[in-house]
Amino acid sequence: MRPNQSLLPFTPHPWLTNPHVQTLGAKYQRRPHLLVNVPTEERLFRVDTESQIKGVCSWQADRQAPGLVLVHGLEGCHDSHYMRGIAHKAWHAGLHVIRLNQRNCAGTEHLTPTLYNAGLSRDIRAVVDELVNKDGVEALWVAGYSMGGNLALKMAGEAGDACPGLRGVAAVCPNLHPAACVAALEQRRNWIYHQYFVRKLKARVKRKAKHFPGQWDLSLLNNVRTVSQFDDAYTAPDGGYRNAGDYYERTGARHVLESIRVPTLLLTAQDDPFVPFASFDVPRIRRNPCLQLITPAKGGHCGFLQQAKASEDGSWAENRIVEFIQRG
Repeated sequence: MRPNQSLLPFTPHPWLTNPHVQTLGAKYQRRPHLLVNVPTEERLFRVDTESQIKGVCSWQADRQAPGLVLVHGLEGCHDSHYMRGIAHKAWHAGLHVIRLNQRNCAGTEHLTPTLYNAGLSRDIRAVVDELVNKDGVEALWVAGYSMGGNLALKMAGEAGDACPGLRGVAAVCPNLHPAACVAALEQRRNWIYHQYFVRKLKARVKRKAKHFPGQWDLSLLNNVRTVSQFDDAYTAPDGGYRNAGDYYERTGARHVLESIRVPTLLLTAQDDPFVPFASFDVPRIRRNPCLQLITPAKGGHCGFLQQAKASEDGSWAENRIVEFIQRG
């Protein structure tokens, strides 16, 4: 796909113009038909000598078909609503679909001694390499939401021209600038999201500690009230970073956007509650002809709910990702 090709623009559902309604509505919409009669197979991918991550794969009968690797966001998993939505559409469009779980997600805490973090783009690259070299998938796209979008972009930027099989990347509301995103998330207006993430992160490290006793000091949780405090106490030292600030600075995909050499679709809403739009108004994006940036005024965080049409359903971002791949 040529990066300047236009995709169907986004018009929010007339009843869903508020960014918080878009964000939460996408999560709770009812879609019982998703993945009905779509074959699924669990598979473990080794990403380093001590760690494996779980993928849920939906293979085409034609093993020569192209493939799509999906990466979820913070505290998501292969079963997140957007992962199921894109997987359903992509499989019916003729693609192999691999819904990746980041380290520890979907009950896989026992498969790695580490926590997951926003810098583990090498995990995505390891999966891409295995699919190309072991499974013979010759054409692969990677798509991610939020933190998963950052990981996909970071992987592509680090690879440059040296990732055989990678044909393109799509990222929905990626947190290119983690420090700015966490600062926005911790604002009062985002209390409901922030408390959700803090609660989930604290519960996860407690589960991890049961598998790896003594590796984390759980007493620190008593003083954790924010995501940044959690990252300072757990994520950063576990990942080899000095502190939360160092972790945020080093893991943002914004540093490598100019090095991406495959067609890349960036979708973000200007009213996203906690991914600041200013993160995308940067020279690194404008200078790279491989990047296509689409920034609707509305859409919330990974929402993009539109009124269903005769030609497609109400999940605009999912449809654009599949359209982007089909044009590739």
